[in-house]
Amino acid sequence: MHAFDVLGDPVRRRILELLVDEEWAAGDIARVIRTEFGISQPAVSQHLRVLRENGFARVRGDGTRRLYAVEAGPLQDVDQWLEPFRAVWSGRPV
Repeated sequence: MHAFDVLGDPVRRRILELLVDEEWAAGDIARVIRTEFGISQPAVSQHLRVLRENGFARVRGDGTRRLYAVEAGPLQDVDQWLEPFRAVWSGRPV
C-alpha cells in the first residue's frame, strides 16, 4: 500500500496524531477512536494493523497490553516527497 493510501484515511491519521508524542495501549487507542469515529473495536484493530504492516507504527508487548508508537521512516519518505512542493505553499519561485 502506498504511503498516501495509508495516510488518506482519517482514522489512521488520527491514530498517528495520538501516537506522535508517546506510546499508547491498543485499548486506549480503540476507546478514543470508537468515541470520535463511531467504529467498532475490530475496525480500529484493522486500522492499527494497516499502520503496523506498512511501517507507520510499531507495537511491543507489555504484559497483556500492546503498546503502539509512531515509526519515523515512512513519514520521512512522505516528507521527502513533499519537499519540491514547499516552494509552492511558501510563495518562493519554483
